[in-house]
Amino acid sequence: MGLENKSVAIVGAGVSGLAACKHLLERGCRPVVFEAGDAVGGVWPNAMEGTRLQAPRHMYRYSDFPWPDSVTEMFPNQRQVADYLHAYARRFGVLDCVRLGHRVTSMDYVGVAEEEVVAWEQWAGCGEAFGSGDGEWRLTVADAEGHTEVHMLDFVILCTGRFSNYPSIPKFPPGRGPEAFDGKVIHSMDYSKMGSEKAKEMIKDKCVTVVGYGNSALDIANECATINGTEKPCTMVVRTKQWIIPNFYAWGINISNFYLTRFAELLIHKPGEGFLLSILATVLTPLRLMISKFAESYYSIPMKKHEMVPDHSFFEGMVGCMLSTTPKDHYKNLEEGIIVIKKSKTFGFCKEGVLVEGESTLVKSDIVIFGTGFNGDENIKDMFISKYFHAIVVGSTSTTTPLYRECIHPKIPQLAVIGYSDNYANVYTSELRSKWLAYFMDGGFRLPTVKAMQRDVLECEKVMKRYSREESRTPCIGLLPTWYNDRLCEDMGCNPRRKNGFFAELFESYGPDDYNDLHPK
Repeated sequence: MGLENKSVAIVGAGVSGLAACKHLLERGCRPVVFEAGDAVGGVWPNAMEGTRLQAPRHMYRYSDFPWPDSVTEMFPNQRQVADYLHAYARRFGVLDCVRLGHRVTSMDYVGVAEEEVVAWEQWAGCGEAFGSGDGEWRLTVADAEGHTEVHMLDFVILCTGRFSNYPSIPKFPPGRGPEAFDGKVIHSMDYSKMGSEKAKEMIKDKCVTVVGYGNSALDIANECATINGTEKPCTMVVRTKQWIIPNFYAWGINISNFYLTRFAELLIHKPGEGFLLSILATVLTPLRLMISKFAESYYSIPMKKHEMVPDHSFFEGMVGCMLSTTPKDHYKNLEEGIIVIKKSKTFGFCKEGVLVEGESTLVKSDIVIFGTGFNGDENIKDMFISKYFHAIVVGSTSTTTPLYRECIHPKIPQLAVIGYSDNYANVYTSELRSKWLAYFMDGGFRLPTVKAMQRDVLECEKVMKRYSREESRTPCIGLLPTWYNDRLCEDMGCNPRRKNGFFAELFESYGPDDYNDLHPK
């Protein structure tokens, strides 16, 4: 039985959901895509007006769909990215599969007893996408009016990402939380959903305090600075300093040549590596440290002026996907006092504003905006009715998400997750995973045993922990992107070597163009 006779649902119509749908359509399957929002494109349609890509546009694109000639910026803006993703969905017939305003509220695996699922030695009982045919997913879906419907499905692909629905808010001692504050407290998610004009009107002529120093926090602070200027400086409460960079050039050299090439990956220990590769990675460790210091020597120059150099190395920032792009005029705004930074691990609220540890005076505030990220784990966990699946789907607090090939949970049948782990070029990474998944679902290969997949996940986690900061558990393949893509290519029976010639293969960075002609049969 071919894919055309299978019922498949994709949850989320962002970067990953669009790619997953496109590649299933190419194999004769017509999935239904449930999107809770009112537009395709994930976070981009409702992102702040001043938000720009964190990766250069030549890296952030689908391999078979170039940016339009009208987009010439290295880091396209919110509207340009949203339009690009919508155009991709329209070009490949994905829009016809999408049901906007439909949120999946719960999902339950039925037809096979949970005890049997737990005991399976092969994924889904046989290592194939649709198992024995006895099990299926029951999805409950609610529309914008609250009407619910139930769908029975052979396979489900979760493409909800990690940046929606569940904001991460710091915990406060009793009496020191937002309830003690007379002003307004919101999360960056709410700020984005307000729309550009309404958000600007809210912060105009107000004392705004932004908590955080990641992408959203930086963008909001920059917007406040543009609107209010020196009359009402924006305060940023920074608990953890991060590497923020203006572009991917250090001292005139493209740093992707240091991190996105096969030679760069020779400097890193890899899962399952042989003796010679292990020795080589050890011998080349000083070179890896020198490269990190080289990048730090350039990017830290403006940071030193404001005592904002992170405690962790630039390499650790790369490993954990913890780099942010500096908004335009950020350091100029700091110099002119339009943005004021307060560095502290702890803070609390009072009636008139924010009390920052180590500061003698309070930060008078009318509005406090948390740019503190999301609890992406909860976004996935809460979909499952099964307590067993709820407990295992994202692993423990001390582990990263246990996904084989960053797509398949070894113990959850007939389900895939795409777009949960991070990278610096999420579009083509999600595209390659979608090709891999569609090929698997079409009978291209069987998965290894459950134990083999679990061992593989643990090996990858060991490498991640070897190089990343202890507190980081963000799923990210920033360390070995080409090595990871090689595994997907090999599973699909495709040559992972995509360059022409030995030196190009070793020293040129990999990107979307290298996978444009990847067509597994």
